[in-house]
Amino acid sequence: MSRVFKALADPTRRKVLEILRQGPKTAGELSAEFEVSKPTMSAHFSTLLEADLVDATKSGRTITYRLKISVLEDALLGFAQVFGMQLKTDVMVKDKLETGESAELAKDNN
Repeated sequence: MSRVFKALADPTRRKVLEILRQGPKTAGELSAEFEVSKPTMSAHFSTLLEADLVDATKSGRTITYRLKISVLEDALLGFAQVFGMQLKTDVMVKDKLETGESAELAKDNN
């Protein structure tokens, strides 16, 4: 979890994740959004990869990055649990419905 929060601590990396929410982007497309050097962006990409927040696919000389939202969700839920907060996400709601816990879900939402 500490790698995830290290990655999220930087505004540039948060912006990269925000851009990737719209869909996969190449390293060049992402770098074009920022006024920093390519080596600096490469370091940001490495940090995001280490935190497992993104996936990278290489095709020739092109690297395409994709957001791994499940890792981010897991980290945020873990963080919330550390502080005793209960978060309800679409995934949690879906899981309850699939396991037949709809009565409990209805009770929780009232």
